[in-house]
Amino acid sequence: MVIKTSVKTVTLLIIVFGLTSYLMTAQVKPQKPNIVFILCDDLGYGDVQSLSPKTSKIKTPSIDMLVRDGMVFTDAHSGSSVCTPTRYGIMTGRYSWRTKLQRGVVQGFAPNLVAEDRLTIANFLKDQGYNTAIIGKWHLNFQYLDPITKKTLSKKSTKQLPPVGAKIPDGPIHRGFDYFHGFHHARDMKAVIENDEVILHEDEINMLPRLTEQSVAYINNQSKRKDGKPFFLYVPLGSPHTPILPTKEWQGKSGLGDYADFVMQTDATVGAIKSALEANGLSENTLIIFSSDNGCSKAANIPKLAEQGHIVSAGMRGSKADLWDGGHRVPFIVKWPNKVAFGSTSNQLICLTDIFATFSDITGQDIPNMSGEDSVSFLPALFGESIISSRAGVIHHSISGHFAYRKGKWKLLLARGSGGWTSPKELEAKDMPAVQLYDIENDFAETTNLYKKHPEIVKELLEQLELDIRTGRSTKGKFSKNDVDKIILWKSGTN
Repeated sequence: MVIKTSVKTVTLLIIVFGLTSYLMTAQVKPQKPNIVFILCDDLGYGDVQSLSPKTSKIKTPSIDMLVRDGMVFTDAHSGSSVCTPTRYGIMTGRYSWRTKLQRGVVQGFAPNLVAEDRLTIANFLKDQGYNTAIIGKWHLNFQYLDPITKKTLSKKSTKQLPPVGAKIPDGPIHRGFDYFHGFHHARDMKAVIENDEVILHEDEINMLPRLTEQSVAYINNQSKRKDGKPFFLYVPLGSPHTPILPTKEWQGKSGLGDYADFVMQTDATVGAIKSALEANGLSENTLIIFSSDNGCSKAANIPKLAEQGHIVSAGMRGSKADLWDGGHRVPFIVKWPNKVAFGSTSNQLICLTDIFATFSDITGQDIPNMSGEDSVSFLPALFGESIISSRAGVIHHSISGHFAYRKGKWKLLLARGSGGWTSPKELEAKDMPAVQLYDIENDFAETTNLYKKHPEIVKELLEQLELDIRTGRSTKGKFSKNDVDKIILWKSGTN
């Protein structure tokens, strides 16, 4: 009898010990962070005061606080020097020139550029248990259906603006987002969309306040949810892109003109989102990423700003649309309390296509095959370590589809001029060399073309670029077919 009781007791103790161990393990299991990704539109590297204090005259206190509390990447690049291609790269971890979009941007009223079976960061995070939302600008195409006839609308039939009540069959909520509030692109900004429907028309000047209010409301609502799920909030703002429309309270604030006023208002939106996270007790477990889709646009009146001492590209050559770094080197700041050191800096080379692989690393879930082909995780850099990459370098792309390749300190441009909007443009540079080679480490402003001095570097970078195009990916993995059979490498010719 005594022996039987002892066995029961021992068995009970084993069960209790096992259950206790399980509960302790469950309690210490790392909680997935909330993720807030704020993407400005046409904000130059030099527009953030703390990133270029000597030449930036626009006050950006909220973004500066992110710099103070997190890590700045000084060599971060958008996937392109214009809007749509960069956004495609963010969504898919894949360069946009692998699709039918070989140059320029999309105009809306067309099927989504992101294929229905293509994994996006929203699909991916949703599969990892995240609530997902986009509040802002999509600019990757979607269609509109007439609210009465249900027929597909054309831009011509609507005179640009889709009617209230128009349905969207292939928008963000069909590409992995649980919630969408915003607009397609600048020219359609009056059409406010919620989920899959145009809900009203209103003046463009109200869009930035609207996106601010909606972002704050989303954070407030997430804090009240009982499902315990983390959230991913993607906030692709339409500012300071045209139309440059600061609201009355911000007009004249900068003393530098409308563009600078609009940058200050955009900075205030960043502050409002940050304050909402703090007010809801979410700051400690929220990763914030702040960046821009490309460099500053000439619509900002860059020469006039320069006369007032403000240099939008922080001394880099070029601006939006260009192949030079002013077109695609962007602000990139990461704040992650108790993970990323305050006031830290990384000079490692990254691209916005790398968001996908980094989110994969953070959640501990591998990217499936045939997804994120041009994405490398920069998570090690957040902890002060070297990025482990199977990618040789980063490919740059201009508005006209001109290519460049960056590897280490070397940058090869397959263009005679800017490849974009800055002089000399390609037609102005007919008599200039077909390639440019710069030592970015020692020639930040890309002033001295070294292609004659280092033909071996030109050959090496060109061959790597050709390989990355031919294999359908720039990272290690299975061959992945490009969406188009022919990608023209030399847009300006080689003779």
